[in-house]
Amino acid sequence: MGADDYITKPFSVKELCARVRAVIRRKEYLSPVQDEVLTCGPISVNTAARRCLKNGEPVELTMKEFDLLVMLMRNAGRVLTRDALLDKVWGLEYFGDARTVDVHIRYLRQKIEDEPDNPRLVVTLRGVGYRFASAEDLK
Repeated sequence: MGADDYITKPFSVKELCARVRAVIRRKEYLSPVQDEVLTCGPISVNTAARRCLKNGEPVELTMKEFDLLVMLMRNAGRVLTRDALLDKVWGLEYFGDARTVDVHIRYLRQKIEDEPDNPRLVVTLRGVGYRFASAEDLK
């Protein structure tokens, strides 16, 4: 905190909220990042390093592909709707088409699945959403 956090009176609630969000963002940015490693089948993801491995080999993912994979892996075995994925990965302010999730899932499958046309890791539940396979599914 410092002089940039000083607000002169009178101030609006909007200004106060913006300042609070800025302080929270700075704190989160400066906070030590804890390594989280997610592993399921051949895929291993280190969230702090933003690194994905398939069978021990690096996989190059875009920012959105990586965030999408992390969200799916953190919820392995659970069905996530397109809207839920849009909210969590793209943010509540995103005003695009929900089908963008389908496109990113397709690109993600091409990079992590052995057979992208017959996926085992990222499964589609028609009319509902997507589910990342649980460890039991891959046995």
